[in-house]
Amino acid sequence: MSTSGSHASRAKRLAALRAAMLRHGVDAVVVPSADPHLSEYLPGFWQGREWLSGFTGSVGTFIATAGFAGVWTDARYWTQAETELAGTAVALMKIPSGASLLHIDWLAANVAPGQCVAVDARVLGLSTARLLADALAARGITLRTDIDLLEEVWDARPGLPQAAVFEHPEPFATMSRAAKLVATRAAMAKLGARQHFISTLDDIAYLFNLRGADVNYNPVFLAHALVGPDEATLFVAHGKVSPALANALREDGVLIAPYHAAAAALAALAPGDGPAHALLIDPRRVTAGMRAAVAPGVPVVEATNPTTFAKSKKSEAEIELLRATMEQDGAALCEFFAWLETQLGEWLRATLTEVDIDTRITAARARRPGFVCPSFGTIAGFNANGAIMHYRASEHTCAEIKGDGLLLIDSGGQYLGGTTDITRVVPVGTPSAAQKRDFTLVLKGLIALSSAHFPQGTRAPLLDAIARAPIWAGGAEYGHGTGHGVGFFLNVHEGPQSISASTMPEPHTAMEQGMITSIEPGIYRPGRWGIRLENLVANRRAQETEFGQFLAFETLTLCPIDTRLLDLALLRPDEAAWLNNYHATVRARLLPHVAGPAKAWLEQRTEAI
Repeated sequence: MSTSGSHASRAKRLAALRAAMLRHGVDAVVVPSADPHLSEYLPGFWQGREWLSGFTGSVGTFIATAGFAGVWTDARYWTQAETELAGTAVALMKIPSGASLLHIDWLAANVAPGQCVAVDARVLGLSTARLLADALAARGITLRTDIDLLEEVWDARPGLPQAAVFEHPEPFATMSRAAKLVATRAAMAKLGARQHFISTLDDIAYLFNLRGADVNYNPVFLAHALVGPDEATLFVAHGKVSPALANALREDGVLIAPYHAAAAALAALAPGDGPAHALLIDPRRVTAGMRAAVAPGVPVVEATNPTTFAKSKKSEAEIELLRATMEQDGAALCEFFAWLETQLGEWLRATLTEVDIDTRITAARARRPGFVCPSFGTIAGFNANGAIMHYRASEHTCAEIKGDGLLLIDSGGQYLGGTTDITRVVPVGTPSAAQKRDFTLVLKGLIALSSAHFPQGTRAPLLDAIARAPIWAGGAEYGHGTGHGVGFFLNVHEGPQSISASTMPEPHTAMEQGMITSIEPGIYRPGRWGIRLENLVANRRAQETEFGQFLAFETLTLCPIDTRLLDLALLRPDEAAWLNNYHATVRARLLPHVAGPAKAWLEQRTEAI
């Protein structure tokens, strides 16, 4: 349930926050979109930014002073934020990407020397905290991180989730928990650390072969972990781990401790010199509050969590499981699209809305073996709503699908055998020449990057321009990254790789064998239509030459691309051949899994051009 409330209730909340600021001598308060695990999707308890501002996007930072309130968010959410913030006292502050820290520059420029800025260290990333502290100190501004003003003003604040933790079973868990702990300890030793503290939920779920349901769409659970040389401690709320599971964990040297005891455990670490006492933390994936809890004198090694690299490089067994999952997901989509086209072609049908799309596509997936839940909230945007990059239809705001236009559908599923994420565009009525041109340019971008070969170790952001080049040549652009890593029955957005011009091409973003990444170029024309095509691909070894090992992409997603939207004059022969080969593969792989209308639809939509 949304925590945003009405304009009037949000105004009262902002007034209450300002009163609390006055009581504590705070001149500006920062509320990031974060929890103690720096998650993308947040349990209700930590959705303070949405509760205060009414902006429901997954990325944004809220700041309030005595005379100003604003939300900083990137181009994916500008149209959505303009709608949700209209008529309120909260301003939209546009930033170039979700990783931007322009709000820190704003604070340094707009808070006076001698004044005080407050932010809860329990939800503030350590790297960001350091940049914020330096910027404010340079201006003589005090930073307080020891208070959570939401505790005083949020009367009906949701509680913490209580869903049970469960095993990710074999054969879907292709490496044992004990083996993962051995590999993690080996990586710790190479970094000179004896202990390793982990807060990110997908790292913890991966390492211990456990899953949960505490966060919408991501099968993870609230926990911290401390990995020592002989034992590991999992800090999780009482009652979430069954006695049988606790016994299984104990056999692998994993102890259970209360969720809120993690900070105390860090404070209890013995100080000393050298690797015999060193603690490994990832400054990008731990909060300032947890770092501050570390006992003085404990040597700290800062590096990327070893599990972040390990889970990003899927094994051959995992990729084979995901191929099978993609066949089930593709078959579900065939059933859905066959139904959709029947509805769109039925003159006397009942009203069809964007919400109906979400309901039907989820139901089709739910009939497939291994399905657990959607991997994110389905985006079904017709015409102008399709131009809102992270649009989410509701019963009160959804559009009716009728007349001429384009329907953009971005959806995905969490299966025991992997995570899916796909975007397709469907013509409704008669598409225009301009819409066909945009669609074909986006397809050319998808084909260009899908066909690329590149040296192993290439930093993922450098690949972004390959997908954009055909779109740029057509005089268009899009305001989001081209691709994100995808977990294996884990988070649909996963690092360390990110194919995005806004991501720094640092060493940890290197493309390696086994990584699964999305390719999703687009064109969005506000108020008119949006087009995005998305497939998931796996990094596979290609040729090896005197210049080293090269990688190429294996396309994993299996679903036709609608050829009714093509401007064939814009496609080169090699691009048409790529599409025909892709459709031949889709047809061959999915035919054994479909029947009736779904089979007929698949055969029709995979005909060669």
